[in-house]
Amino acid sequence: MAEENHRSNARPATMKDVARLAGVSQPTVSRVLNNTATTIPVSEDTRRRVLAAVKQLGYRPNMTARSLRTQRTQMIALLIADISNGFYHPIARAIQDVARLHDYDVLIANSDHLYESEKHFCEAVIRRPVDGIIAVPIHLSEDEIDRLITLTRTPFVALGQHIQHPDVDIAYVDDYTATRAAITWLITERGYETVGFLGVPDEYPPGPRRWQGYCDALQALGLAVDPRFVYQGDFSLEAGRQTAQKLMRQKVWPRAVFAINDLMAIGMILELRAAGHAIPDEIAIMGFDNIPEATIITPTLTTIAQDPLDIGQKLASALFDRIEGRVSGPRRVLESPWALIPRESA
Repeated sequence: MAEENHRSNARPATMKDVARLAGVSQPTVSRVLNNTATTIPVSEDTRRRVLAAVKQLGYRPNMTARSLRTQRTQMIALLIADISNGFYHPIARAIQDVARLHDYDVLIANSDHLYESEKHFCEAVIRRPVDGIIAVPIHLSEDEIDRLITLTRTPFVALGQHIQHPDVDIAYVDDYTATRAAITWLITERGYETVGFLGVPDEYPPGPRRWQGYCDALQALGLAVDPRFVYQGDFSLEAGRQTAQKLMRQKVWPRAVFAINDLMAIGMILELRAAGHAIPDEIAIMGFDNIPEATIITPTLTTIAQDPLDIGQKLASALFDRIEGRVSGPRRVLESPWALIPRESA
């Protein structure tokens, strides 16, 4: 025993060391650790001895050798758009949970909505192969996604309806319908005669869909878009603050503002309250996402809730369906639910 402990302190344990301590062959250790189904049975007593030896020696499989043997890296790559946005945290958590069930690790990268960062991610996974890719691509073109799939020869799944590649499974929320419902509710149920819109430039994929939902809701109610009440940001808390500052310089305010994500809505609330304005008495604010901060801000934020855990699970399950060969053929489109959550801000 002392000899084994001295050996483990001197160098990392090997499969040969485990086999020697357990009194079995190296192929038996391999069958136990990899749960390999063969015609040679492994008794429960043997399995227990191998696992006890693994624990005693602190043995860790050589992943490089395993990759060469199985032609798999046991790693997937995840690209998210903004690591500071609480919407993405449960998505990443859900993906990691599914990956662990498959004995996989997750390499996480953040793009900050920047095209250069998305391109860097693509080059990184080309240089360092993974077994699958999950992404929230904002700027990548269909050709760039096609090049990535061709060079990596690995399954690729994405979040967002804007991805139309025939080989890419997607998960999405029907944010056009959700936005249209939110604007209709603000006007018909809450009685806000004028509703402004805080969006993003058209190159950000959620922007055009949610803008169209806003416009169509007004049109259906016989109302026109008032350009004085249309604002633009970049999804950030600071963009919400800047929009509130712009609004406070206006002589005429909308009765409510719908922001296409919660961070911008919260930024507006913080800036307006700091200037002494009452919400929703002077102006109502509504967001989109239902991030954890929505229940902490004062007043609590009325919002459209997405289900990021469901989104993450759908993305990861779709990816492992492809990795493990359960699914092949054309892309799948997986819809995740949304819900309108009334709170104090509107």
